[in-house]
This record gives sequence, structure tokens and C-alpha cells, in this order.
Amino acid sequence: MKFLRLSLIFCIFTFGFSASAQTFLGNFEEIQSETGNEITLSTSNGLVKIEFISTDAARIRTSWNGEFAENEPWMVIRYDWPQVNYNKKENDQELEFSTDKIQLKIGKKPFAISILERNGKVLLEEHKDTNNSSSYTSSEHTGTTFKLQPDEHFFGFGERMDFLDRRGKKLRLNVGRGQGLPHIIGAYNPLEANYSPVPFFMSTAGYGLFLHNAHPTNWDMGHSSNDTFSFNAEGGELDYYVMYGPDFSTLLDTYTNITGKSPLLPKFALGLHVGTYSGGTWGHEAETSTQYVIDLAKKFRTLGIPLDVLHLDSTWRFFGENGGKGATTFEWRETFKNPKAMFDSLYALNLNAVGLHLRPRFDNGKTYRLLDKARKGGYVYPEENGEGEFVNFFDQKSVDWWWNEGVKNVADQGAMFLKTDEGSAFGHKANESDKVGPQGEEIKSLHNLFPLAYAKAPFEKFQAYNKIRGMNHTREGYAGIQRYPFIFAGDWPSEWQYFEPVIKAGLNIGLSGVGNWAHCMGGFEHVADPELYIRWTQFGLLSPIAHLFGMEHPNYKEPWNYGEEATRIFKFYDEFRYQLIPYLYSTAYQNHNTGKPLMRALVLDNQDDANTYELQTSIYWVKV
Repeated sequence: MKFLRLSLIFCIFTFGFSASAQTFLGNFEEIQSETGNEITLSTSNGLVKIEFISTDAARIRTSWNGEFAENEPWMVIRYDWPQVNYNKKENDQELEFSTDKIQLKIGKKPFAISILERNGKVLLEEHKDTNNSSSYTSSEHTGTTFKLQPDEHFFGFGERMDFLDRRGKKLRLNVGRGQGLPHIIGAYNPLEANYSPVPFFMSTAGYGLFLHNAHPTNWDMGHSSNDTFSFNAEGGELDYYVMYGPDFSTLLDTYTNITGKSPLLPKFALGLHVGTYSGGTWGHEAETSTQYVIDLAKKFRTLGIPLDVLHLDSTWRFFGENGGKGATTFEWRETFKNPKAMFDSLYALNLNAVGLHLRPRFDNGKTYRLLDKARKGGYVYPEENGEGEFVNFFDQKSVDWWWNEGVKNVADQGAMFLKTDEGSAFGHKANESDKVGPQGEEIKSLHNLFPLAYAKAPFEKFQAYNKIRGMNHTREGYAGIQRYPFIFAGDWPSEWQYFEPVIKAGLNIGLSGVGNWAHCMGGFEHVADPELYIRWTQFGLLSPIAHLFGMEHPNYKEPWNYGEEATRIFKFYDEFRYQLIPYLYSTAYQNHNTGKPLMRALVLDNQDDANTYELQTSIYWVKV
């Protein structure tokens, strides 16, 4: 075989920061109150709340109207923190609040915050001039600017497919699959992909920052200036957590204390996962059958290729009257004869879990008429014309109804988990439809929260129903998605130019608090050349979750469709993975306890080594 060679042409993209009139905080006026861990400061133009959540982390909130929003339940799981002892000092120029780990210094004229190590080394310092503070609000954005240290580099920001080191880069975080013309062949541009953005980063200077805001956010990490970096949100509060490491592992632990630890998946989830279109992908639905699915599992067993988890993708569903491929009727296509017997046969072949793909919109089928019933009962998220379709996953009564009237029907037949696809379609254009879902000002933030609520519902419902540790398979996420694992990297074709971006996606999301991650090994669509298939599946079988799935008809991605050599190599690496499961399981437990991912960019444990900053290499930590 020739050596693996990967290249990526990076396109330059820009976004504008608002030029509208900005209101700054002005000057410090007084300490308005001190209650527990929380200190409220008034300025000439607003209020600032500082809350120590530990001796090495603080939440900083800013309001220009004197009001603060209620705490939300989707991104952050904890707001009640133990008492933190801090000391206070004040002089004419500044205030200082310090714990035994960090110092917060407040410049008075103008108001400006600095965070320092206990020994006085500056970690993070707001940029200001002689007249204006750094933090501002305008009709379009709320944001702030910090000084950029000479040797500072940034990592995180979610499932990014373009770079690891973000110094000198711009980016926009808003859930979506990436817009624009297809990138070379058959897919959206990976350089703009936003399947799972996370507004959190870690700095090699020793601190991390989580912007607690669900609106679209824009980040300039030293692109426009060598002296500053900045970020803004297109709505909501300026609300961020700053945390001290100084090492990346400590920062991930603190960040996941705030947004939640990943649960420990069932041990069998570390085995091979296979997805299938049941014999007929888009345009070939008539070729689907229950027998195809059973025969597929039997072939893995006959060839001695270990397999634990199977999911049936889109074409198990009868496409309904209103939403077509983009909605769910919970009715089986007529080509599936006796689905319960199919599930029984699969479990008799010693599969541990079989799941089903679905979309987040209701539809009317021939029997259930779920869309009509959900609209009548108020279980869809309202839209302007009163004809909502999306399950209102933000409302527990709607979730309960969705489970009882839809999901439980297939759970009773044998389904044990869901693949929650198209979470980005809430408020945006969906894949197989021109529909954009609900619109309006509140959707700007709910759009990014919807994938969390969407993944949470089946994760919790199936966990209770199955009485085992839960698992959910989802494509989109935001801050906190690690609680409802696992994420997969989206629909990227079987072309060489997509392989390296997918690797970067996994490394970046691991640096963003998400440990359980997968991708469609071999690529999602198009027949791969045999070498690419082998290289990609080797990587996939050593990824945190090993997931084999593709949509090209009639080949699909099973190894025997790529020849004897591919089958032999696939089987070897699959068997090797199963030998590693005790080590993977121990590492998954470490991820569950600390937030440290299974697949790790070398920079994670070598943040002082600049040679690792753009090194697309991953490692597993195992104890032998």
C-alpha cells in the first residue's frame, strides 16, 4: 500500500463584529452586596456579579439593565456550590478578591477584571483604554476583549474540523452541518461544520473559559490583532466561567463539573456498532426487509467478526404525509414483516442492543396520526402559523407523550436506544426539506439548546425502561452534550479529503469535554477506494466508539464489500479492539470521573510543547 497522504485546502472565512453603538460598563461605583460566594458590584452603567464556585474558578455575569436571567438547566447542571472562603482588599485604584488559588482584581477607572494566579502571575486580563472598559453591549452583540499573551494558544470550541490551535483564527459557533457549496465532492464544507460547537476553550497560559450563552457566538482569537482576543454573543447575557488549571486535565475536570460528567456507557457499547439501511437507502426503500437485517447480523457471526450493537437507519420508518423523510411516524415500512420477531432473532444472535433512527418532528402515518394528535394536545413546539411539528423537548409533558405514544411502541417490540438525527433542524433548514421550523427571537438561543433536550429525552427514558446504563447516538450537540452520549461526526463522504478533518473533529471535541465520540468509519457516502476504507476503519476501530455505517447502495460499508484483504484487516482490528476493551473501559471510567477524553490530542498532556499544537495524532492512555 502507498503511504497515507492527507491534504486539506483551508478556505478563509470572515464574520463581522457589530459596528453599532456600544455601551460599556463605565467606572466602578460600589460593592452593592456580598452574599455567600457571590459579590455584586455596581458600575456607572451596569452591574457585575462575581461568584466563586471553587477556590480555582469563578462565574462572572454582567447586566446593563439591572436584571439577570434565571439559571438555565440545559448547559449547566449545578448552581449550588459549597462555601468558598475569599479575602478582600481595596484601595483607590482597585479591588481584590482572592482565594488560596486565584486572585480577581477589579480596576476601578474604567472597570476592568483581571484573573491571576495566587503568586501574582496574570492569567487573563481585560483589555481597556483610558476611557472605556472592555465589556460592552449593543443592539446586536454583547461581548468583551482580553489581552493576548505573547505565547498563548487556544484549544477546544467543540467538534471543529479545521484546526486544533485557534490562535490567530476566527470562528462562529452555531449548531449546523456547515453551509455553502459542497466541498469538492458531495458534502457541505467541513471548514464551516458546526455539528457540535462548544463555547469553551483552554489556554496554554493555564486557564479555561466557558461562555455560558446559547446564542450564536463569534470569536476572534488574535486574528485581527496580535495583542487581543475577543468574543461576543448575538443576544443574551455576558456570562462566563473562568477557571484555573494550570494543566488542561484540571481544566476539563472543572468544566465538566459545571456542565456535567459523561455517564459510563454500558460495557458492550465499547464493542462494534453497525448501522444499516436494511437493504435500501434513499430511493431504494422498497428493497428493505426484516430478513436483510437478520442476515446481516448472521454474516458477522459466520465470519467471526465481533459485533455488539446494531441500529436501523431512516428507511425502517414509513414516511408520512407532511414531513416525508424529515419526520417520524413511528410506523414501520410495510416491507418490515413482524418487527418484534426481527428483534428477537437479533438478540438470539447475542447482539446486546438494537436501536432505531428518527427525526425530531412528528408526522401522520396510516394508523397513529401522531402529528394531528400532538398538535391538538399541545405537544409540538408552537410555530407562527399554529402548525408546529417539532416535538417540544423543552417540556416534560411533551416528552412523556412522545415516549408513551411513539417511542414506547418500538421499545416494546425490542428497540433499546435511538439515533437522534437532525437536531440542527430546529429553527434552521433541514436536510431533506425546505422547512425551517419555528422562527423568532427566542429561537436564536433555543436552536443551540434543542440538540441537548432532544438527546436527553431518549437517553433518560430508555435508561429507565431498559434498567441498564443509558446510551444515545446523536449527531448535534452544544455545551453539556457529553451527558447524553454519544456524538458522531456527521455525514462525510468516502473521499480522502474528509479523512483528516474527521480526525481533527475527534481530537477537538475531546479537548472540549466530550469523551464518547464516533464517526462513520470508511466515510458515510460514496464507495471508498479499498485503501481509504482500510485506513479509515483502522482508525475507527481504535476510536472511542467504533461505528460502521454508510449509505451507498447496494455496497454499504460492511468489510466483505471491499474484498478479502479489507475483510481480513477489518477482522484483525476488530478483534484487537475487543482485546483492548478492559483498558478502554478503565479509560472510559476515568472520563466519567474527570472529563478527560478517551481519544487525546498530544497537546492535552503536553501543553508547553509547541510541537504538539497542530499535531493530528491521538493517543490512548492505558495501564498495562
